[in-house]
This record gives sequence, C-alpha cells and structure tokens, in this order.
Amino acid sequence: MDRNFAGKLRLKQLMVVTALAETGNMHRAAETLGMTQSTASKLLKDLEGLLGATLFVREPRGMTPTDMGYDVADFSRSVLVRIDRFSEDFEAKISGGHGLLVVGAIMGAAPDLIASAVAAMKAERPRLVIRLLGETSDQILDMLEDGTVDVAVGRFSTPRHWQLFDFEPLGEEPLRLVARAGHPLADRDDVTLQELHAWPWIMQPGNNPTRQLLDGAFAEHGLCAPVNYVESASIFAILQLLQSSDAVAVLPISVVRDHLNAQLLSALHDPIGKQIRGFGIARRRNEALSPNAESFVEKLRSFAA
Repeated sequence: MDRNFAGKLRLKQLMVVTALAETGNMHRAAETLGMTQSTASKLLKDLEGLLGATLFVREPRGMTPTDMGYDVADFSRSVLVRIDRFSEDFEAKISGGHGLLVVGAIMGAAPDLIASAVAAMKAERPRLVIRLLGETSDQILDMLEDGTVDVAVGRFSTPRHWQLFDFEPLGEEPLRLVARAGHPLADRDDVTLQELHAWPWIMQPGNNPTRQLLDGAFAEHGLCAPVNYVESASIFAILQLLQSSDAVAVLPISVVRDHLNAQLLSALHDPIGKQIRGFGIARRRNEALSPNAESFVEKLRSFAA
C-alpha cells in the first residue's frame, strides 16, 4: 500500500467503489455517476494500484467485491455519507439556521420521550433541521456506524454493537397485549397462551425483539408460531389493523396508551408475562457528539428521568 495513500486518494475513486458494490456492473456504476465506463475502470484500477490489492473480480454475472473490496466499499460508503451530512449541516448553518440533527430511533420505544426531546430542541433552536429515521434497532445501528445518523435510541442485539458503540440506558419498555375495543377476550382474566395461539395476530418482523419474545413464549409451551397473522413493521399500520379486525398484538405501552385511554383498543389479560430489555442512547465510541446531538441527548436524559 502506498504510504502517501491519503494524499493520492481521490473522492471519485470512492464513488466508483461504492457504485460498483451496489450495482455489480461497471457500465451501470459509471452511468450512475455520470462518467464513461473507461473513466470508471481507470479510477478503480488506480485505486487498486494505490492499495496494492484487487478489489473486484469479474464473474459471468458481473463484478463481485473481494474480501478487501468489501472493506473498501464499507469505508467508501461511510466517507461519502459523512461528506453528504457535513454538506447538509454546513448549508443549513450558512443560510442562518442551526444546522442539521439526524436521529435514529425505534419509535416503538417511548415515542413520547422522543417527541418531547424533539419539541424541546425546536423550542430552543427553531431553525434547527431535525430528521427522524425510525427503523429497527439493527438498521438504526447500521446507520449510526456509517454516519447517517448522529445519535440513536434503540437497543443492542449483537456483541458487535457493544464493541462499536457506547450505550446509556434510558428506560424500560413495558408491553401490553391489546385488541380492538369490544373484542371477545376483552373482559376475560383467564385467557391462556394456547387460546391466544388460535386467534389472528398482527406481528412485527422476525428481527424485532417483541416478535422474538412472542416466538420464544410460544416455543416454551410447545407451540409453533401462529399461522394466522399479518406482519408489519409499521406501528401506524398495526394500530389501524387492530381497530378493524379481531386480531391481537403485543405492543409497547407508550404506543398504545392514547388508544387505550380513548377506548379504541382494549388491554387483554396477558398470559405471556414477559418483557423485553430496556432501550437507551447509542453513540459511536471515541467520537464526540456535535453540539446539537449533545443537547438532544441531555434532553432525552432529562425527560427519561
């Protein structure tokens, strides 16, 4: 590897690697970047020479990254994401605003906490652009790793997360078994898990902690996962489906509280009796937060307390 790597590295080389990793085809990668295929090929060849390693191999169906290629593609993607983020933040500030804050949050966990912190930030810095990205914890932490988000609110699911990020607990996430108002099970306190198994369900995807808890509870009682179910990652869709069907679901109390108070949903007797681990603030290890992100974290702590 050339010792003057940083001085010779070109941004367009990283763009080619990223586009090629995404498309698997040099012609499409070049087209995406608005350059000729020969130019893109030369940029890749020069980068491989600079690194002293082959990054892509030609195969019948296109170009596939080598092991080193995957590493360089991840690095390239991260650099380009952070450049885009810097550009947006700087543009917002130079036009008289307070910059850009991007937060990744599992909105199923204490959405009222997130909303309160966002409202407080906007009251304090009205020209701050706040972007909320709500996905699963795994997706949010991937975005935290590559720099797409400044700070995340979620939970760790793999040992790798503990190596990459610092984690600060914020609170627990009590769950409720719910169904529509007037559901046949609403007034019963003797509902069994075996009986629940036969009802229609609305479930979150398999990588969701609540879904994993449900699958585990059924398995402990010798039951397979329910076969009559609708799967959705959208909390809004789940709430709408619950109100218009006889399906049941397990959701965080913070998500269903208003619907329970408005008598749109009923809390059922819960024979599952388990809770998922708490959620908290995740931040990139050994990296200082921006002033906006630091202020947002302080407000999360304050409202959680």
